[in-house]
Amino acid sequence: MTAVETVAAAPGVDEGGYVLAVDGGGSKTDVVAVALDGRVLSRRRGPSSSPQLLGVTRALEVLDDLAGGIVDELAPRRLLQTNVYLSGLDTPEEIDALLHAAAHRTWMTSGAVVDNDLFALLRAGTSSPDAVAVVVGTGINAVGVRSDGMTERFPAIGEISGDWGGGAVLGGAALWHAARAEDGRGPATALEQLVPEALGRPDVRSVTLDLHFGRLPRSCVPQLSPVLFAAAAAGDGVAAGVVRRQGDEVVAMVRALLTRLDLLHVPLPVVLGGGVMAAQHPLLMGRIGDGLAADAPFATAQVVTERPIVGSALLALESAGVSSPTVFHQFRTNEGKDHSE
Repeated sequence: MTAVETVAAAPGVDEGGYVLAVDGGGSKTDVVAVALDGRVLSRRRGPSSSPQLLGVTRALEVLDDLAGGIVDELAPRRLLQTNVYLSGLDTPEEIDALLHAAAHRTWMTSGAVVDNDLFALLRAGTSSPDAVAVVVGTGINAVGVRSDGMTERFPAIGEISGDWGGGAVLGGAALWHAARAEDGRGPATALEQLVPEALGRPDVRSVTLDLHFGRLPRSCVPQLSPVLFAAAAAGDGVAAGVVRRQGDEVVAMVRALLTRLDLLHVPLPVVLGGGVMAAQHPLLMGRIGDGLAADAPFATAQVVTERPIVGSALLALESAGVSSPTVFHQFRTNEGKDHSE
């Protein structure tokens, strides 16, 4: 069984309906069942369910285990609404493909909502009808919403769609600059020493060759992102330049979305999430703050502190017709309490 954490429904409760919410990122998937009064009935966690990384078939196998397991566990309770937010669902074609493939699963409902996990992050950070969310994790992506229901987003499929940034790119930049410093093509930087140290190698050339021949996994490159930030914080000019560029990319995304939504002059929140943003590195946050002040002065950046599954569940409750602030508060209280146990 994929799930590694389960919170069973309390005995003796009524057999009313519930909603099912899914947040599937690049490294893990959270699924939670919530009663319409805000009580958490069950929760499970497993590996990534990103169709972009796994393919639709394997992604659905993960969801069958997690979400399907909860539905079986809670029977005969009625599943009223399912909302699924997954990393890698960046185009209408990808969303339609998953909806079609999952249509007859026991954990799907006729009014199921399937979309990118950015919407879960956005709702976890704000209930504002006008807002932008930017995630900087392994990759980078952003979405903007307007009170009339209009949304704007990016294809977010890497360099071919104009993307730059995220942990993988930042880690790669650390290695790139380290290599060029070592062989004389680039300026001196502390990364020349810090990068091989972080990977247990004597020099950058050893890192390069071990990656090339498979003695080091490619997955280690994103792990160099914290090395880059540490060097920047210590005053390394090369590393600081990369961090500033990451901040500029975040601002560029926000500015573009607000322009397309005609919201540049509307006060609204910019929700920032993902592993890179969660660390709140002063140089990065300062660069973003300065950039927004210059390009989008009515926007206020805030780093989301709640897990995206909270946003998924709130959206599922809203899709089921729940609008009570008391219910939302009850859910947030129960989810936070249960998660800490």
